[in-house]
Amino acid sequence: MNINDLTLGQVKELMTMVGGSPCAKETPFRVGDDYLIRTVTHIDVGHVVDIAGDFLVMEQASWIADTGRYHDCLKKGVFTEVEPYPTSVYINMSSIIDAAPWEHDLPKEQK
Repeated sequence: MNINDLTLGQVKELMTMVGGSPCAKETPFRVGDDYLIRTVTHIDVGHVVDIAGDFLVMEQASWIADTGRYHDCLKKGVFTEVEPYPTSVYINMSSIIDAAPWEHDLPKEQK
């Protein structure tokens, strides 16, 4: 068999047989990093522990009800209102508007 002669359907079938996903998406997120993420309805900050399908799995995460001035939030790592999640949170990547690496301590207390 010459791999260059395979059809797209055959490649997808082979990937499924070996446990790969023919629809795997590239993502700029990396497991082990912290991010501030703006979605269509919320702002979350946390530590990415897994990327499962279309979802980021975050721990030590908080919903940020109010960032205050956004530049100050990103530059200084401060928020006006914070609601920590008591468990992991799952963020659908298709709802993400933008994200920024978070280089500050993650908030742990409600504010």
